[in-house]
Amino acid sequence: MTENARHLAVTKQTPALWWVTFNNPPINLIGPQMVAELRDLLTELENDDLVAAVVFESADPDYFLAHWDIAADPAEVDALPPGPTGFHPWLDILIRLSRLPAVTISAIRGRARGAGSEFALATDIRFASREKAVLGQFELGTGAVPGGGPSSRLARLVGRGRALEILLGANDFGGELAERYGYVNRAVPDAEFREFVDEFAVRISRFDVRAIDEIKQYVNAVTLPPDEEFPPQMAAFWASVSRPETQDRAQQMFGLGLQKQGETELNLGAALERIVVPPAVGRRSDAGQGSE
Repeated sequence: MTENARHLAVTKQTPALWWVTFNNPPINLIGPQMVAELRDLLTELENDDLVAAVVFESADPDYFLAHWDIAADPAEVDALPPGPTGFHPWLDILIRLSRLPAVTISAIRGRARGAGSEFALATDIRFASREKAVLGQFELGTGAVPGGGPSSRLARLVGRGRALEILLGANDFGGELAERYGYVNRAVPDAEFREFVDEFAVRISRFDVRAIDEIKQYVNAVTLPPDEEFPPQMAAFWASVSRPETQDRAQQMFGLGLQKQGETELNLGAALERIVVPPAVGRRSDAGQGSE
């Protein structure tokens, strides 16, 4: 990591086990600075032959990663140098994260919505606090198409019906329900959460890194979406957020307290119901429609 890192703190518990802590007050939004720091972290992990396991956690008990910083200037992310995949910087991070030789574990306490959920889905294993974790893909509630590939990852992870329920319902999933759906591996009582994750990560970190890498490659071959599935979803995201009705919904959400500490972000799924929606007249495009 660079000395200028502000939103990530890396603790090397041992050479084989790293903990990465998100810390971007007030609610751990994902923005250009965090993207740049994640890119540096991934490069370091890709070039380290000793690390076996990486745990991602949050310094904020209410937010793992809230979501993308909607108010950030997209040009700041677009200006980053191309990553190894050649894709949009956020897709580059998610694809590289999913293909790291080391085992990646999301220790989810608090909210992981939108891009925060996309990050967790790109890690190998997701553990959730039974009482405090909240996951969701809320984008459709504002009129947007999720851009970081949850349509591909969720469908493979939880099945078609539940993926559509998560994406189209745009609602919050607590730890217990997320476990039942397969959105996370396991929901653990919060009082036992840190100890459980640490014991699991320590156990893995003691195993042979070469064998870990080989096992992951075999599992990746039959479970990870092809990289080419992701760019069209990102293109659909940018097209959807540019629509006037989507911008209107976003402005309404900002008026309700989006991206600030408070009730809206804590209960975002419910807050979406407060958006005033104009009559749905002639708003469907030809996209996705079958030929006549």
